Amino acid sequence: MPGPLVVNDSVVIPDAELVWRFSRSSGPGGQGVNTTDSRVELTFDVAASTALPPALKARALDRLGSATITIAASEYRSQLRNREAAAHRLAQRLREAIAPPPKRRRPTKPSRGAVERRIATKKHRADLKRLRRDP
Repeated sequence: MPGPLVVNDSVVIPDAELVWRFSRSSGPGGQGVNTTDSRVELTFDVAASTALPPALKARALDRLGSATITIAASEYRSQLRNREAAAHRLAQRLREAIAPPPKRRRPTKPSRGAVERRIATKKHRADLKRLRRDP
């Protein structure tokens, strides 16, 4: 599992910038739960990272609200699967944080034909309901 974390085609975080911590998971798990450190915490400092270009770093810091991201994973019984889950979640979170902003919507108004079709449909429904009533 050690190695660089691939966020997208242009951003790869070296393993040296990731801080891993392991502890015992809570909850039921049988005899092994008290002896294995299967819970994983993955911490990444966005502000101190050299893997992110300055523009992406500024965008990520603005969107994340804090300089460090900590991901905890304890849903699996194995430490390896929890490490994979934490790395996947961190990559997803960073992808969302450095994504370019969506294009602004250009306001438009409905075409004349669309307005006429809408009104014709409304009149048709009104006529159907009027015909159902008793005279």
